[in-house]
Amino acid sequence: MNTPDRSTPEKLLTMEEARAIIDREDAVILEAFSRRMEAAGHIARNKAQKGMPIYVPEREQQILDRVAEAAGKLQPEGLSEYAVELYRKLMELSRQYQNTIRKFGLLGRHLTHSFSPEIHRMLGTFSEPYSYEIFEKEPEEVESFLKEGDWTGLNVTIPYKETVMQYCDKLSSEAERIGAVNTLVRREGKIYGYNTDYTGFRRTVETSGAKVDGAKCVVLGSGGASKAVVCVLEDLGASRVVVVSRDGKTGCDYQDMKEHHLDATIMVNATPVGMYPHNGRAAAYPGTFPHLEWVFDLIYNPLRTNLLCQARKSDIEGINGLKMLVAQAKASAELFLGREISEEAVIEIERKMACEKENLVLIGMPGCGKSTIGRILAEKTGRKFIDVDQLIVERMGMAISSIFAEGGENAFRQLEMEACADLQQETGAVIACGGGVVTREENYYSLAENGRFIFLNRSIDVLPTDGRPLSQSTPLSHLYAQRLPLYRSWCDMEVENNGKSINQVAAEILAGWGGRI
Repeated sequence: MNTPDRSTPEKLLTMEEARAIIDREDAVILEAFSRRMEAAGHIARNKAQKGMPIYVPEREQQILDRVAEAAGKLQPEGLSEYAVELYRKLMELSRQYQNTIRKFGLLGRHLTHSFSPEIHRMLGTFSEPYSYEIFEKEPEEVESFLKEGDWTGLNVTIPYKETVMQYCDKLSSEAERIGAVNTLVRREGKIYGYNTDYTGFRRTVETSGAKVDGAKCVVLGSGGASKAVVCVLEDLGASRVVVVSRDGKTGCDYQDMKEHHLDATIMVNATPVGMYPHNGRAAAYPGTFPHLEWVFDLIYNPLRTNLLCQARKSDIEGINGLKMLVAQAKASAELFLGREISEEAVIEIERKMACEKENLVLIGMPGCGKSTIGRILAEKTGRKFIDVDQLIVERMGMAISSIFAEGGENAFRQLEMEACADLQQETGAVIACGGGVVTREENYYSLAENGRFIFLNRSIDVLPTDGRPLSQSTPLSHLYAQRLPLYRSWCDMEVENNGKSINQVAAEILAGWGGRI
């Protein structure tokens, strides 16, 4: 290619001549781009084998400095800034391409419930973006996948945390001690096994305020996650840790627990009982443990399992498995990427995930503004709005007053229970309930699993009664007196709705809503 003589003024090229040069040079640039990205792919594979991070800021800055210096000598003048910007974008694209070459993901059997892909996507915003896939495998497929599958790093969940150990060339000290692996990294043809469940659960306990030192603990379940839990509790000074299993091979079955270990102060559920899609179940009943102070459930979907709902009803502190999930995912991602991720990531991702999944459930007397304020909340948050009474009307094809007239209150309450049960697996919605929803305990357990209850408390002096059968047949003061203790026992937040605009009330709810269970 001939280089033009810069010592004499250039003649103005025609549009056709200039475009011909651009087309020719674009072909050269594209070929060079292809070769550069191919080389970047080789670098990504080498880094994956050695456990090195894709993003190395010092290396990229060296390239940018070199480009700036070289571009300063180019003609026409003033290209340096453009060249640096071009290479900055080129390196960003190179990182994105390199991250598609490394294959990270979750290995398990039934994974439709998993939040992991979403969490790892968010972790990428605190480090560098990386791909994360779901690998659902049957037991007979695990060996061939681990040995021959296209993966760089894996999280491992039920039921393979112990199975994968036999395929590891080296185990971390935590994994060896616990006897379970939840993170695999492939480097230079070898498989390294780690256990970040320990890190995740320990962080959960230490930030909870639970007093483990000297405490008697019962751990429900004996699988891989249970083993990590036991190690954490022992390391934090528990006086005794009883592992409960269905077959009693741990030395304690559920009957033994009821007969000999009701004096425990801490309970941890490490079983899948109550996990989506089998909501509404529990492996134990916290209310039967007279000294129980804390219940930890490793399940994170639903946000508040039936076990945790029972704990709350018994005034026992409860924490779900979301913090553990995010904390162990961060620790795994650091192993995948070969770089540290800020602790802020755990706090922010847990908050965001809880906010996204949690329902806002409005309760209160008929006419307190649940439906109107619920619609405003749905609009402001971009959520689906669900009116439980309207669900019943649509299903039955008749007005609430007609249902009361034909079948009485009991018939209506049965329909209401069925509607609430159907909403048990709903997430990320605003739900407005009828005033009497609190009169059936079953409704609490249906709506609490993914819900935050907001009690709209309004003076009975301004409550309307038109079109409300019970409000017309029973004095409001009597209804209010009966239901007020129930509203308050259910609610996570009480908001007064007297003398305020509906927008003020909605704003107050959003300001007080932290997205935490």
